[in-house]
Amino acid sequence: MSHAAVTDKRPSTLRAASLPKWTPWVIAAGSLALGIGISAAAGLQSKIQWGLIAAVLFILGTYGIAAKVEGRRQAKDRVATSLVWVAFVVAVIPLVSLVWVTISRGVKVLNVYFLTHSMGVVADSEPGGGIYHAIIGSLEQVGLATLIGAPIGVMTAIYLVEYGRGRLASSITFFVDVMTGIPSIVAGLFILSLMLIFKMQPFGFAGSLALAILMMPVVVRSTEEMLKLVPNELREASLALGVPKWRTILKVVLPTSIGGITTGVMLAIARIAGETAPVLLLVFGNPFINNNPFEGAQASLPLYIYQQYSQSAGANAAYDRAWAASLTLIAFVMILNLVARGIARWKAPKSGR
Repeated sequence: MSHAAVTDKRPSTLRAASLPKWTPWVIAAGSLALGIGISAAAGLQSKIQWGLIAAVLFILGTYGIAAKVEGRRQAKDRVATSLVWVAFVVAVIPLVSLVWVTISRGVKVLNVYFLTHSMGVVADSEPGGGIYHAIIGSLEQVGLATLIGAPIGVMTAIYLVEYGRGRLASSITFFVDVMTGIPSIVAGLFILSLMLIFKMQPFGFAGSLALAILMMPVVVRSTEEMLKLVPNELREASLALGVPKWRTILKVVLPTSIGGITTGVMLAIARIAGETAPVLLLVFGNPFINNNPFEGAQASLPLYIYQQYSQSAGANAAYDRAWAASLTLIAFVMILNLVARGIARWKAPKSGR
């Protein structure tokens, strides 16, 4: 047999040794068990401490095993991946805990009666009552804020992307960045100062104005980013056909980015739906049903939760209503996010063959 034939039958050595795919799971299980053992031996009672020790052991174990089998270079890559997974778990655990506690405590009184009745003449310390008046107030206030803030935000973003040049555009961008970070109480105080000047009483639309102020910069930023993603070739092709710029924006740019714009608006709505400070200052709260947002005090879900939890110390009925209202608000925000995802997928550009 020739030397060449013997060489052809030798196994390839170009492929380096690698750990099996199930190795991270085994290391994680071993780190968790070892972390619990070390914590128990040291007398540590906090589960957070157990988790942190297990996370450190997981990273160290991953590096040690990978360095021995795959080499230091691959071990560093696995350590980076492990850090990402640890950060993900650290972020998810509080979220899951929050949702679990809210569901477990909120389902005690969450039923059809709770959703279709107001507090009325029910005292905060007494059982019964519901959140119908708060749901009506939140829907009206958030809806009016959206009707005000969404069009202004979208048109401002169109100006910045399509027309904005010079100092005016730079000034608008600067103030939008500043407004993105202002506390909600500042928007409430601004509207409250106007109400005091004109000697107006608390009413639902005042809360809508403050919520619209908080909503506009979020809509501007998200819409601006979506418009920038539209290829310039589409604009140039439309303009080359003699189509006016305003019609190009209306018929080409906006339809292309409508999915992302809608998602941004939905997320902005979800953001303002949980604001309490402006509503507390401007709407004032009302245990009775008020369907007119332009006259008289109104309730809202965030304000209802705050009042039930703070004004009735030691009253289990009020605490249960607060948790049930919190669960309702979380469900409302979740539905908005699901609707935004559905619209974004529905309006996403279809890729052809």
